[in-house]
Amino acid sequence: MSTIQVIHSGFFTTVQDGGRFGYQKAGVSVGGVMDSFASRIANLLVENDANEATLEITMNGPTLRFETDALVVICGGVFRCALNGKPISMWKPLVIRCGDVLSIGACQGGYRAYIAFAGGLNIPLVMNSRSTHVQAHIGGFHGRALQPEDVLSLRSKTLTIPKNPIRWGIAFSARNYIKGKRKMIRVVKGPEYNMFTEQSQKRFFSSAYEVTTQSDRMGYRLQGQALERKTNQEMISEAVTFGTVQVPASGQPIVLMADCQPTGGYPRIAQVISVDLPILAQARPGDHIQFQKVSWQEAQRLYIEREQEIKKWKMIIRQKWREIGYAR
Repeated sequence: MSTIQVIHSGFFTTVQDGGRFGYQKAGVSVGGVMDSFASRIANLLVENDANEATLEITMNGPTLRFETDALVVICGGVFRCALNGKPISMWKPLVIRCGDVLSIGACQGGYRAYIAFAGGLNIPLVMNSRSTHVQAHIGGFHGRALQPEDVLSLRSKTLTIPKNPIRWGIAFSARNYIKGKRKMIRVVKGPEYNMFTEQSQKRFFSSAYEVTTQSDRMGYRLQGQALERKTNQEMISEAVTFGTVQVPASGQPIVLMADCQPTGGYPRIAQVISVDLPILAQARPGDHIQFQKVSWQEAQRLYIEREQEIKKWKMIIRQKWREIGYAR
């Protein structure tokens, strides 16, 4: 059987893919992976579609017993990983044999990691996505985080698994975004930026904000110098998305994350640019965020460069597989 037994579930391990698009008008969050870069690269390393469902790990990971041969990869923050008790590397494909036990331990850098399985997980689609939305109890594995004794299965039962260990992986330079407890996060000005005093606008970019323990997949609550509005006028709820920076009456910013609601009633001082969302996703409580203002044109240029980088990695990975005679 192509099954995987969950021996230990980790702190918070869920099934996540590229997201659940097209349903925000009905109040359904997009959700999906927090760190899209790590998840996409993990999928490409095992020849999956870039948005295939992975296991998203937070803080410390699961222990899995494989009842089938498999090809997997682990990408993201720096975690202690072992196969049958022996340390293994992240960011490189891993050949698993029936009976093997894969253990993902404590996080030593960053905050999240992703396990991609060649062929994908056998998880039903809910609104065209396999992502778990825990608050709504939909998607993923029974709409919740994994628990001990859960049994996962692989969608493809006819994969040819390479016979020998894989010797190559992603270069360290591609993982630099994970480093450091002080994260520089680039943003563009939000629609309500001018609702804030000139002093608060300067303060937003000149001071660092700490990620508090009241942070999760819905949003990061930050702590630092309070931001003040010019007036206390109420505003009608407006559209928000992953990376929207809102400021409630307390003056302490909240950065909305992958599971955020479709609308919000607080002024939007800024929007995190797409390429820096993975950096934000790897921030843990106690880390500090420094915001840097960029133009829309710069944000678009950086996005195009990132997509070109991922395309380059996809071509390199495909060539590596061809060199050892493996193709899906």
